[in-house]
Amino acid sequence: MAEMYVQGVSTRKVSAIVEELCGHSVSSSQVSDCAKLLDAELQKWRDRPLSSCPYLVLDARYEKVRHAGQLRDCAVLVAMGITPAGKRVILGVSVALSEAEVHWRAFFQSLVQRGLSGVTYIVSDDHPGMAAARKAVFGAVPWQRCQFHLQQNAQAYVPRLDQRAESAAAIHSVFECTSRPAAEQRLKEIIAHYAKSAPKLVAWLEENLPQGFTVFTLPAAHQKRMRTSNALERVNQELKRRTRVARVFPNELSLLRLITALLCETSDDWETGKIYLNMEIQNPPSV
Repeated sequence: MAEMYVQGVSTRKVSAIVEELCGHSVSSSQVSDCAKLLDAELQKWRDRPLSSCPYLVLDARYEKVRHAGQLRDCAVLVAMGITPAGKRVILGVSVALSEAEVHWRAFFQSLVQRGLSGVTYIVSDDHPGMAAARKAVFGAVPWQRCQFHLQQNAQAYVPRLDQRAESAAAIHSVFECTSRPAAEQRLKEIIAHYAKSAPKLVAWLEENLPQGFTVFTLPAAHQKRMRTSNALERVNQELKRRTRVARVFPNELSLLRLITALLCETSDDWETGKIYLNMEIQNPPSV
């Protein structure tokens, strides 16, 4: 019953399946109680010791939770790491209704307390509250703003519909450059092109697009996979597919239980699967 619940089968359907297969009737609350038996094992996984992870990928999503008789948006924070062996691993997950910065800071501190070290590069979207928490805990670590989200965010500053496709292609051409100087030069050309027709877009690009250039410090073979947080976006899509069954969670703990179980399975698959990045590749020496 617990496995069916984790795999995204509703408690109502689990009850029907158990009755059909076993001839015994169980209630939705009994299915939920069975799933609670996973809590100790899942807590142990969330608290497991960590070690060195050169690359850190962060993302957040929201789910509906009942709290004090009201529906609230509950933040789900997820951290993925790339190990020195080049394998992906889910480092941690946190669920809370607290303020964004407080939640992010506590999450980062928990990762460090569990032994996370050796972080040399962080990639994420510009989540509210995350910047201050990241600077407080990982202040010396270079940060890369997700290029995929940057390109999406830019569309809000494009004044005309007929400019959207062209401007998106222009921004994409910046990110396709092979070096930071080339990207900066291409950005200057785009700014000059839109200076009169889209001044708000130009101002936004000047301030925000360089946040997506940190990836150029990585080995060329790593840049395509580490310039966005898309590796976690795909995980979030799978989480959404499973949580859609519940729609509204009765409390934070029930949400944490399901999310943790799914991420634990994902991480196990990654750690026993193929290498994601060849971490033996280094940047060529500068001339």
